Amino acid sequence: MRLTCMFSFILLFGAAGLVVFIHLQDPEEIVHQQTPGIKYNMGFQQPKQDCVPSESQEGRLRRSTAEGAAEQSNSLPLPEDAPTKMHSTDTRHSSLLLVMKDHQKGEEISPIRLHKRRRRFIKKSPILISMNSSVPNLPTLRSEDRDNSKWRSLYETQRERKQMMRETCSKYKSNSRRIITPYHVSRIFVADKYRVLYCEVPKAGCSNWKRVLMVLNGLAASTKDIQHNTVHYGNYLKRLDGFDHKGIYYRLNTYTKMLFVREPFEKLVSAFRDKFEHPNNYYHPVFGKAIISRYRPNATKEALRTGSGVTFREFIQYLLDVHRPVGMDIHWDHINRLCSPCLIDYDFVGKFESMEEDANFFLHLIGAPQNLTFPKFKDRHSTEERTTTKITQQYFAQLSPAQRQQSYDFYYMDYLMFNYSKPFEDLY
Repeated sequence: MRLTCMFSFILLFGAAGLVVFIHLQDPEEIVHQQTPGIKYNMGFQQPKQDCVPSESQEGRLRRSTAEGAAEQSNSLPLPEDAPTKMHSTDTRHSSLLLVMKDHQKGEEISPIRLHKRRRRFIKKSPILISMNSSVPNLPTLRSEDRDNSKWRSLYETQRERKQMMRETCSKYKSNSRRIITPYHVSRIFVADKYRVLYCEVPKAGCSNWKRVLMVLNGLAASTKDIQHNTVHYGNYLKRLDGFDHKGIYYRLNTYTKMLFVREPFEKLVSAFRDKFEHPNNYYHPVFGKAIISRYRPNATKEALRTGSGVTFREFIQYLLDVHRPVGMDIHWDHINRLCSPCLIDYDFVGKFESMEEDANFFLHLIGAPQNLTFPKFKDRHSTEERTTTKITQQYFAQLSPAQRQQSYDFYYMDYLMFNYSKPFEDLY
């Protein structure tokens, strides 16, 4: 009899623990499925800083990049007013739980306190938003441009690039529904006046693109007037996750969405040169010290103290290590993760390699002022040569064939989705 009671007690205790565990799960910590569809999950976030972050911000970005998002259940898409109803229901339920919890403690909860708690809950709660994912928002060629062979050719190039993205998403992603969280739109900047959404890809012209957006928003008369610190720390541009769910929904459906990409190995070398070959009071102590400590045998005390002098081979060892001593960073993360092109239907895909032509074509399409062109100047280390294909090959020549192959595998989806050829002949 005693054995039976003990066994029953263990079963009840285990079941109660499972219920508590499920109840405590955070609905926002989800791994997104990057597939076409119509189910959206959005919440509220405050605008983040720029792609050249401060120390505290970089920690947030690293955590948001390292955390993923969660696969949600496949429920039917909701009508447009559903988010508000679901939202208010969840809020009332949360408020009830809060009141019960406070009464259990013998406390009285005031209306002001309850209101504050409700606001905190709303800001953190995911919101389901149904959306037609197939609405094309790329402006059509004007009648006077249709006879221009250059404009027609560039327009056809856009059609081909978008088709390549869709085919890659369809082939390698398995679900027919998709979920968008604030994380997925946290790197998208907004230019309301010209109805433009720009997804920031570091080391692919993001500084100059933000200068252009500031001019489009009427914040400056010329891109030449905007200093580096104003671009990166001024916080003048709005991010899409800074809007409420209706604002996000409206802009995703009606604005022209664009991103610019870059050859993955070239983008990686550019980031390495910028962050590790020049003095940097964030990347050296945070990333450099951890990399040297893990991957450099017999490292000197000075190297361990400062984190300076990381070699490209050590950097690649860190990048490919599934147990990295320090998290991922936006400057070398996959474009596929930064901008979620299988979740968000981008209307315009430009390339760094044809930046001037693609950027000015985009400005022409949206009807930007004729005197506004994409700036050509180099934002950082202006006296240093830009990272080219030749320079990239010199850095990757320092690696073994196996490391080059693993690096290619690491960025394989970016190579495939944006139609970049293999950078070395021995890759498979």
